[in-house]
Amino acid sequence: MPSFTSWGNLEHLHRAVAAIGGLFLRSLQLAALCAICFLSGCGNNSPATKSEPAPAPKPAEQAVPDDIQAGAQSLLGSETQVLVFGDLAKTGKQQFLAANVVPKTPKNNLPGTIVTRAVIAENQDGQWAEIFRCDEHLKNAKGYLGLTPLAEVTGWRIQYEQDPVNGLQMYFTPLKGTDDPHVLPIGVRWNPKTKRYQSLDRSYENFLLESATMGSGTPKSTLR
Repeated sequence: MPSFTSWGNLEHLHRAVAAIGGLFLRSLQLAALCAICFLSGCGNNSPATKSEPAPAPKPAEQAVPDDIQAGAQSLLGSETQVLVFGDLAKTGKQQFLAANVVPKTPKNNLPGTIVTRAVIAENQDGQWAEIFRCDEHLKNAKGYLGLTPLAEVTGWRIQYEQDPVNGLQMYFTPLKGTDDPHVLPIGVRWNPKTKRYQSLDRSYENFLLESATMGSGTPKSTLR
Protein backbone atom coordinates (compact mmCIF):
# COMPACT_ATOMS: atom_id res chain seq x y z
CA MET A 1 0.00 0.00 0.00
CA PRO A 2 1.55 3.32 -0.99
CA SER A 3 2.14 5.89 1.67
CA PHE A 4 0.57 9.33 1.81
CA THR A 5 3.73 10.82 0.42
CA SER A 6 3.69 8.43 -2.51
CA TRP A 7 0.15 9.35 -3.36
CA GLY A 8 1.06 13.03 -3.25
CA ASN A 9 3.96 12.50 -5.56
CA LEU A 10 1.80 10.55 -7.99
CA GLU A 11 -0.89 13.19 -7.97
CA HIS A 12 1.73 15.88 -8.56
CA LEU A 13 3.08 13.87 -11.49
CA HIS A 14 -0.40 13.53 -13.00
CA ARG A 15 -0.93 17.26 -12.70
CA ALA A 16 2.37 18.00 -14.39
CA VAL A 17 1.62 15.63 -17.24
CA ALA A 18 -1.82 17.14 -17.68
CA ALA A 19 -0.34 20.63 -17.70
CA ILE A 20 2.25 19.64 -20.31
CA GLY A 21 -0.41 17.91 -22.41
CA GLY A 22 -2.69 20.94 -22.21
CA LEU A 23 0.12 23.26 -23.15
CA PHE A 24 1.04 21.07 -26.11
CA LEU A 25 -2.60 20.87 -27.20
CA ARG A 26 -3.02 24.62 -26.95
CA SER A 27 0.18 25.09 -28.97
CA LEU A 28 -1.17 22.82 -31.69
CA GLN A 29 -4.47 24.68 -31.71
CA LEU A 30 -2.71 28.07 -31.90
CA ALA A 31 -0.47 26.86 -34.75
CA ALA A 32 -3.46 25.52 -36.66
CA LEU A 33 -5.33 28.78 -36.13
CA CYS A 34 -2.34 30.79 -37.37
CA ALA A 35 -2.04 28.57 -40.43
CA ILE A 36 -5.74 29.01 -41.23
CA CYS A 37 -5.51 32.80 -40.84
CA PHE A 38 -2.39 32.94 -43.03
CA LEU A 39 -3.98 30.89 -45.78
CA SER A 40 -7.19 32.90 -45.55
CA GLY A 41 -5.26 36.19 -45.64
CA CYS A 42 -3.24 35.10 -48.65
CA GLY A 43 -6.41 34.18 -50.49
CA ASN A 44 -8.18 37.45 -49.75
CA ASN A 45 -5.30 39.90 -50.11
CA SER A 46 -3.64 38.58 -53.24
CA PRO A 47 -3.72 41.43 -55.77
CA ALA A 48 -5.94 40.84 -58.74
CA THR A 49 -4.16 40.82 -62.04
CA LYS A 50 -5.13 43.96 -63.95
CA SER A 51 -4.86 43.99 -67.69
CA GLU A 52 -3.32 47.07 -69.34
CA PRO A 53 -5.93 49.20 -71.14
CA ALA A 54 -5.68 48.85 -74.89
CA PRO A 55 -4.42 52.03 -76.61
CA ALA A 56 -7.14 54.04 -78.31
CA PRO A 57 -7.11 53.51 -82.06
CA LYS A 58 -5.91 56.47 -84.09
CA PRO A 59 -8.63 58.13 -86.15
CA ALA A 60 -8.40 57.23 -89.77
CA GLU A 61 -7.27 60.04 -92.02
CA GLN A 62 -10.01 61.37 -94.25
CA ALA A 63 -9.51 60.27 -97.82
CA VAL A 64 -8.95 63.07 -100.32
CA PRO A 65 -11.78 63.16 -102.89
CA ASP A 66 -10.74 62.49 -106.46
CA ASP A 67 -11.84 65.91 -107.72
CA ILE A 68 -9.74 67.70 -105.09
CA GLN A 69 -6.70 65.57 -105.84
CA ALA A 70 -7.13 66.20 -109.54
CA GLY A 71 -7.49 69.94 -108.93
CA ALA A 72 -4.32 70.00 -106.82
CA GLN A 73 -2.33 68.13 -109.45
CA SER A 74 -3.53 70.47 -112.16
CA LEU A 75 -2.05 73.41 -110.19
CA LEU A 76 1.16 71.89 -108.82
CA GLY A 77 1.84 68.75 -110.85
CA SER A 78 1.68 65.06 -110.08
CA GLU A 79 3.93 65.25 -106.98
CA THR A 80 1.30 67.13 -105.00
CA GLN A 81 0.02 66.44 -101.50
CA VAL A 82 -3.31 67.79 -100.26
CA LEU A 83 -2.71 68.93 -96.69
CA VAL A 84 -6.21 69.98 -95.69
CA PHE A 85 -9.55 70.63 -97.38
CA GLY A 86 -13.06 71.71 -96.54
CA ASP A 87 -14.70 75.02 -95.63
CA LEU A 88 -11.30 76.45 -94.75
CA ALA A 89 -12.28 80.16 -94.75
CA LYS A 90 -15.67 79.66 -93.04
CA THR A 91 -17.45 81.12 -96.06
CA GLY A 92 -19.45 78.05 -97.02
CA LYS A 93 -17.23 77.37 -100.04
CA GLN A 94 -14.96 74.37 -100.41
CA GLN A 95 -11.22 75.04 -100.49
CA PHE A 96 -8.05 72.97 -100.26
CA LEU A 97 -4.45 73.60 -99.29
CA ALA A 98 -1.97 71.56 -101.34
CA ALA A 99 1.81 71.62 -101.56
CA ASN A 100 4.92 70.08 -103.05
CA VAL A 101 6.28 68.58 -99.84
CA VAL A 102 10.00 67.91 -99.48
CA PRO A 103 10.39 64.31 -98.21
CA LYS A 104 12.34 63.61 -95.04
CA THR A 105 15.89 62.34 -95.58
CA PRO A 106 18.97 62.01 -93.31
CA LYS A 107 20.32 65.22 -94.88
CA ASN A 108 16.94 66.95 -94.63
CA ASN A 109 15.52 66.24 -91.20
CA LEU A 110 14.18 69.71 -90.44
CA PRO A 111 11.15 69.87 -88.12
CA GLY A 112 7.75 70.68 -89.55
CA THR A 113 6.41 70.39 -93.08
CA ILE A 114 8.91 71.66 -95.64
CA VAL A 115 7.47 72.72 -98.99
CA THR A 116 8.77 74.32 -102.16
CA ARG A 117 5.35 75.44 -103.41
CA ALA A 118 1.84 75.60 -101.99
CA VAL A 119 -1.54 76.82 -103.18
CA ILE A 120 -5.03 77.36 -101.88
CA ALA A 121 -7.78 76.77 -104.40
CA GLU A 122 -11.51 77.44 -104.11
CA ASN A 123 -14.40 75.69 -105.82
CA GLN A 124 -16.08 78.31 -107.97
CA ASP A 125 -19.03 77.04 -109.99
CA GLY A 126 -17.62 73.52 -110.07
CA GLN A 127 -14.09 74.58 -111.05
CA TRP A 128 -11.04 74.86 -108.80
CA ALA A 129 -9.59 78.38 -108.96
CA GLU A 130 -6.28 79.34 -107.33
CA ILE A 131 -6.68 82.17 -104.81
CA PHE A 132 -3.33 82.03 -102.95
CA ARG A 133 0.16 80.86 -103.90
CA CYS A 134 3.40 80.27 -102.08
CA ASP A 135 6.47 79.76 -104.28
CA GLU A 136 9.45 82.11 -104.27
CA HIS A 137 7.12 84.67 -102.64
CA LEU A 138 3.71 84.81 -100.99
CA LYS A 139 1.02 86.31 -103.20
CA ASN A 140 -2.65 86.48 -104.07
CA ALA A 141 -4.64 87.95 -106.93
CA LYS A 142 -3.83 91.52 -105.77
CA GLY A 143 -0.05 91.11 -105.56
CA TYR A 144 2.70 90.20 -103.11
CA LEU A 145 1.73 89.76 -99.49
CA GLY A 146 3.16 92.01 -96.81
CA LEU A 147 6.35 90.81 -95.06
CA THR A 148 7.26 88.40 -97.87
CA PRO A 149 11.08 88.53 -98.33
CA LEU A 150 12.38 90.53 -101.27
CA ALA A 151 14.86 87.79 -102.17
CA GLU A 152 13.52 84.60 -103.71
CA VAL A 153 12.78 81.83 -101.24
CA THR A 154 13.46 78.26 -102.34
CA GLY A 155 11.88 76.50 -99.38
CA TRP A 156 9.35 77.19 -96.65
CA ARG A 157 8.41 75.60 -93.36
CA ILE A 158 4.63 75.67 -93.18
CA GLN A 159 2.46 75.28 -90.10
CA TYR A 160 -1.31 75.49 -90.12
CA GLU A 161 -4.29 75.07 -87.83
CA GLN A 162 -8.05 75.25 -88.08
CA ASP A 163 -9.62 77.92 -85.90
CA PRO A 164 -13.37 77.42 -85.32
CA VAL A 165 -14.04 81.15 -85.89
CA ASN A 166 -11.32 82.45 -88.22
CA GLY A 167 -10.82 79.29 -90.23
CA LEU A 168 -7.47 78.21 -91.63
CA GLN A 169 -4.47 79.99 -90.12
CA MET A 170 -1.07 79.45 -91.76
CA TYR A 171 2.47 80.36 -90.75
CA PHE A 172 5.24 80.44 -93.35
CA THR A 173 8.91 80.54 -92.33
CA PRO A 174 11.43 81.07 -95.17
CA LEU A 175 14.35 78.64 -94.99
CA LYS A 176 16.49 80.60 -97.46
CA GLY A 177 16.40 84.00 -99.08
CA THR A 178 16.82 86.00 -95.89
CA ASP A 179 19.88 87.09 -93.94
CA ASP A 180 18.04 87.14 -90.60
CA PRO A 181 18.75 83.89 -88.70
CA HIS A 182 15.93 84.68 -86.28
CA VAL A 183 13.27 85.33 -88.89
CA LEU A 184 9.72 85.03 -87.59
CA PRO A 185 6.93 83.13 -89.33
CA ILE A 186 4.63 85.09 -91.61
CA GLY A 187 1.00 84.66 -90.61
CA VAL A 188 -1.61 84.31 -93.36
CA ARG A 189 -5.37 83.83 -93.09
CA TRP A 190 -8.63 84.79 -94.74
CA ASN A 191 -9.74 88.41 -94.40
CA PRO A 192 -13.56 88.45 -94.46
CA LYS A 193 -13.59 92.20 -95.31
CA THR A 194 -11.45 91.96 -98.45
CA LYS A 195 -12.51 88.36 -99.14
CA ARG A 196 -9.02 87.04 -99.79
CA TYR A 197 -6.03 85.57 -97.98
CA GLN A 198 -3.68 88.24 -96.63
CA SER A 199 -0.64 88.33 -94.36
CA LEU A 200 -0.74 89.62 -90.79
CA ASP A 201 1.51 92.03 -88.94
CA ARG A 202 3.88 90.85 -86.22
CA SER A 203 1.10 90.88 -83.62
CA TYR A 204 -0.84 88.43 -85.85
CA GLU A 205 -3.91 90.61 -85.38
CA ASN A 206 -3.97 93.19 -88.23
CA PHE A 207 -3.97 92.45 -91.94
CA LEU A 208 -1.36 93.92 -94.28
CA LEU A 209 -2.07 95.29 -97.74
CA GLU A 210 -0.43 93.71 -100.76
CA SER A 211 2.15 95.26 -103.04
CA ALA A 212 1.79 95.12 -106.81
CA THR A 213 5.56 94.82 -107.29
CA MET A 214 8.44 93.64 -105.13
CA GLY A 215 10.46 96.75 -105.90
CA SER A 216 8.18 98.97 -103.84
CA GLY A 217 9.37 97.34 -100.62
CA THR A 218 7.49 95.65 -97.84
CA PRO A 219 3.96 97.00 -97.43
CA LYS A 220 3.42 98.99 -94.25
CA SER A 221 -0.30 99.68 -94.32
CA THR A 222 -2.55 97.59 -92.16
CA LEU A 223 -6.20 96.70 -92.31
CA ARG A 224 -8.22 95.82 -89.22
